[in-house]
Formats: sequence, structure tokens, C-alpha cells
Amino acid sequence: MEKDLPILQSRIHEALQDRQLQANLEKNLKRSSRGTQRERIIQSTPDWERLREYGRQVKEHTLGRLPEYLEELEKNVVSLGGKVIWAQDAEHARNFILQLIRDRDIRSVVKSKSMTTEEIALNPALEREGTRVVETDLGEYIVQIAGQKPSHILGPSVHLSKDQISDLFYRKHGPPKLSRAEELTAQARQRLRQEFLRADMGITGVNFGIADSGTLVLIENEGNILLTVSKPRIHVAIMGIEKVIPRLEHLPNFLKLLIYSASGQRISSYVHLVSGPRRPGEIDGPEELYLILLDNGRSRILSDPFLAQTLSCIRCGACLNSCPVYQNVGGHAYASTYQGPIGAILTPQLESLEAAPDHPFASSLCGACGEVCPVKIEIPQILLKLREKIRLGKDRKSGSIQLQKLAFQIWVWCMQRPERVAGVRRMIRIGQKILLRKGHRFPPVPFLRRWMRYHELPGFPEKTFREMYAEREGS
Repeated sequence: MEKDLPILQSRIHEALQDRQLQANLEKNLKRSSRGTQRERIIQSTPDWERLREYGRQVKEHTLGRLPEYLEELEKNVVSLGGKVIWAQDAEHARNFILQLIRDRDIRSVVKSKSMTTEEIALNPALEREGTRVVETDLGEYIVQIAGQKPSHILGPSVHLSKDQISDLFYRKHGPPKLSRAEELTAQARQRLRQEFLRADMGITGVNFGIADSGTLVLIENEGNILLTVSKPRIHVAIMGIEKVIPRLEHLPNFLKLLIYSASGQRISSYVHLVSGPRRPGEIDGPEELYLILLDNGRSRILSDPFLAQTLSCIRCGACLNSCPVYQNVGGHAYASTYQGPIGAILTPQLESLEAAPDHPFASSLCGACGEVCPVKIEIPQILLKLREKIRLGKDRKSGSIQLQKLAFQIWVWCMQRPERVAGVRRMIRIGQKILLRKGHRFPPVPFLRRWMRYHELPGFPEKTFREMYAEREGS
């Protein structure tokens, strides 16, 4: 691995050389039934494209009037007895939670899976404060005890094998060493139940915030969110400002888009509609509910009319599951909170192009991500737009733009006449034979050497289609 490579390229090289990781990704992503289940349920949904278009239109409308709907959401959450905090950035959100923990003398916190809390690096801040914080989603619990970060928006531990998880549990929980998935799950459940009983605060994300009712929608399959919300006396929900939708009547459409795309189910095991803290006469629920509305760079994304569609993402993970790059390198290679195609376009915008200049280039531009996106985000086009911005910035500094122009002028000249294309083919064929005689599979050029390390370059055919067709016609 070249020492001078940027961090993203370095991590990609490490991932490609990790045989255990490659085996895990092959089993858990490439050969899993997740994509098949999604295809099956979508094919059985005759109005799927209408649902996608409706979702796209609702998101576009909402983002165009975002301040209005956020203020409506705030008003209705407060009317239900909750409190709303506007967090301009990650530090603001963290500091509010830390101060709340100090004021309420919180010693133990349980959390459900939330990419927003990963985005603001909440767990390390809580641990530095001396607060016990436990992830209760099984996948998140696994990566927490492994000392790692999630590698997938929906499946945090998809990069690990069952044997590796068994070893982790043995080191964490002690004997006996379990080997069956059902046994490991039961052991985690038993341990986590005790954490729910002792916790003073539960922290969750939010799938959708409904403006006209003040309802927070949380979707899960395990039941841990229900316990995180209902048992502790304080519930803190952290929501990116783009997660708001105008009305309750929009929710059924978005439930279909999200659940069909995420897991191929008709409906997830649990869909929770949280409307304020516990009311008199109710037997469970928090005494206090706090909703943190997180900006953290989202308003900046909204300032570009084309790039703003990035915020339409409903975090289904379908683009990761369909991406050949993600399937081969996994989530940790991206070195960022959000992975895969959505991470490639979201990270440079949430942070900056200078902070994540390689993310938009971590794509083959095959278009699969755009094909599967349930709200029709034009991910390939956004990747190209970000690449253009990054290249223009570099070219202004390096002066290489003239060289690029020359290369494209040569390409245009060549493609204008069939005889020119034929001439180039003959040169390539001759050059390939010379290289092969000298023991080279490709020209000894540095950037090609890096690319060829993980790719097979097909041999150039002896005869073109035109030549074979002419011979056939002549005979």
C-alpha cells in the first residue's frame, strides 16, 4: 500500500487485502437474500413507481418550505408536553445532552440505533462524562463491544462473521462460548434487559417527524426502541431537520418506501408513533421528552437547488446494498458516519469538499444507486456535480485543466471518423503484443498500476466486429 495515498484510498486498499472481511462481505451482502426480498416485494407492488414519485414530490415540497414545517412541528411537540431544542451543530447537540445529564443526575443511558447520534459523536462524549451508555440494537451492541463504528446504515455489524461475534461475546460476557446465532441473540437480550431496567435516559433517532401532529415516528424490528422510549424517565430524540414530513396522511406512503427498500418486508415488526411524554393515567412512557432538531450543515446543503435533493434520503440503505464498490470494501473504508453512495454525496456536503475530497470518486457510476433509491435522488448526477467542483478547485491550483482539455480534444477528433477509430485500435493491438512479450499486462504507468492491482484488463481481440462481419459477408 502506498504511504502517500489519501485516507479513503488507503482504507480501500486495506479492505481489499483483508481476506476475512472479503469473505464476510461476500456472505452478508453479495449472497444475502436482502436484495432478492426487496425485488420480490417491489415486483408485487404494481404502483411502486407512483409511490416513488409521490415520495419524491413530498420531499421536494417539504425541503422547499422547511422552516415553516419545522416551526409547525415544534409548536405541536410543545403542545403535547415535549420540549424542542434547535441545535446548529454537533457540539450544540452534545452539550445540551451533557448538561441535561448533569442536571438530572443521570448515571445510565440506553440508546437505540441512530446514525444521527453517530454523526455528532455522542457516545464518546457521554463516556468522557462518566455516563454508562449502552447500545440496544443488536448490531450496534456488537460493534460497541468490538470498539468499532457501524459499517452499514441498517446493518451495523454486517462486516463481521458469526464466529467473530461469538469470540466478541465470549470475551465480553465470559463462558460458555456460544456458536449458534439464536444463542448469541438470546444472551444479548438477557444482558440488555438489565440495562433497560437501570437506565434513567433513553436516546433515539427519528425516522419521520410529522409536522401537523407533533408525532415522532420510530421504526424497528427488534423491540429495543419500545423499551428505550417507554422505560427510562427521560427520552431524548435527535432528528436531522430534513426528516420532517408535513402531514400524517403522508406517513403510509413513506412507510412503504422505507420498509420495502430497507428489508423487503410488507411492514416492520414495530412502528412507534410517539406523541409527547407520559400523560396522567398512562402506565409507561417518559416523564420528559426532548426533541433535538439538528442542522449541522444541512442548511448549507439546501442553498444549492440541485444538491438539496440529497436531504430527501430516508436512510433505507438500498443504495449500499446495490453498490458494487460498497459490496467490495464495506463501510469502514469510507472513514465517515455515512457510507456507500449516500455517504459519498452526503459527507462532502455536511463537512466540506476539502474534508472529504475522495468520497465522490468512490463510485463506478454504474447508476445502480439511482435505480433503487425509493425517493429518486439523482445520486450519480450528484456525484458528477461534486467531482466537477472538486476537480475545478484542484485545477485552479495545479493548472492541469489545459491538459484535460487537450485529452478530450484528441478523443473528439478520433471519434469523428471510423477510420481514425480503426487506426487507434490497430495501434492498441500492436502495443498490447509488445507489452505481453516484455511481460507486462498493461502500460507501466503509475495510475494504471494502482488500478490494475484489483482489476483484470481483458485482452484486446484479434479481430473487431466489423472485420469479422466483413469476412462473413465475403464468404
